[in-house]
Amino acid sequence: MRFENLKIPNRKGCLLHAQLVLPEHDHPSQFAIFAHSFSGSSSYNAVRYVSQALTNHGFGVLRFDFTGLGRSQGEFADSYFSANVDDIIQVHEFMTEKYEAPSLLVGHSLGGAAVITAANRIKEIEAVATIGAPADVAHVKHHFIDQVDVENLKEDEAISVNIGGRDFMIDKEFIEDFSKINLLDEVKKLHKPIIFFHSPYDKIVGIENAQKLYLGAYHPKSFVSLDGADHLLKSKQDSIYVGNMIGVWVNKYFPKPKEEKISAKGEQVVGYLDAKEDKFTTQMVTKKHHFLADEPLSVGGDDFGPSPYELLSSSLAACTAMTIRMYANRKKWEIENLKVYVTHSKIEDPNDAKKKIDLFEKKIEVDAATLNDEQIDRLVEIGAKCPVHKTLNTDNKLTTQRV
Repeated sequence: MRFENLKIPNRKGCLLHAQLVLPEHDHPSQFAIFAHSFSGSSSYNAVRYVSQALTNHGFGVLRFDFTGLGRSQGEFADSYFSANVDDIIQVHEFMTEKYEAPSLLVGHSLGGAAVITAANRIKEIEAVATIGAPADVAHVKHHFIDQVDVENLKEDEAISVNIGGRDFMIDKEFIEDFSKINLLDEVKKLHKPIIFFHSPYDKIVGIENAQKLYLGAYHPKSFVSLDGADHLLKSKQDSIYVGNMIGVWVNKYFPKPKEEKISAKGEQVVGYLDAKEDKFTTQMVTKKHHFLADEPLSVGGDDFGPSPYELLSSSLAACTAMTIRMYANRKKWEIENLKVYVTHSKIEDPNDAKKKIDLFEKKIEVDAATLNDEQIDRLVEIGAKCPVHKTLNTDNKLTTQRV
């Protein structure tokens, strides 16, 4: 995975800490926003691992901390439910302006309630996924309500409450805001594909919440039971499972664009670079295979694949290994494995100090318990006779013409 750390201003002027998680070897095909649980943060394992799994399905995932939580600015008292929804909308606007409009919202626990509500206010959202979401936003008040004398709480008074072992300052607006949104009404008017994940063993938000939300939602809707999981998805396996399930489910609603078929047109290989979409990323296509080449980040590439010289060195390493294996087979010599290390560099031409020549340094490691030193030395000697080695070690002729 690749990461970009971001600071996103919300409508109250607070900078929200965010991290954009990107696929390792490609540009994102779609973007998603992940909303974390009540009093949680984007660094929770469930958020991290679900996001990681989604990148394997081509998504760029923006995970962020709500106002006053994690590494975001502001006070926790300003992180009431309506403010959470506003944060999601603001984050979506930022992503739309700077990157591309996210089309998927994912929310965990109260974050699930927030993404349902936000999805009704963001037209570009095409699908929603919730994990352990409550059917009633006011459900979260059980974390602190027994610590507050609401009737005698003054409008401008802030009090300290303990939530999950941590102390937070809240006020009357924070408490009352949780009763302003009817989540069942929100899910009924959503009319967008939605999938609910919930564990039947969830002791914090009972499984009956998923039932209410599912029955309230219109089709297309799906439900996945997280057998054996807890509310926080502490198990990495459970979190990755959720991310993979979302990635597969959402493909039905986010059809991938039809890729242009690239042909080598009778040649051995074609290198195709889409200059409108890519910096240096080049698709390499042979008759039966497809892979990427790129330049490293240090020279302005995206590092989605090996560099041209890394590919050249790879050819030498592969050819050497295959040649040694074929020779060992003919000799009926048993080898467990072998490694061929290749490093390319430019050095001064010993015959002309003003010129540079290419140096390929090759090291061969043979693991063969039944072979003696003389036999292993012979294998190394044979490795220096592979076809690519000979090609690089002799004068060659290259031609170039316009098609």
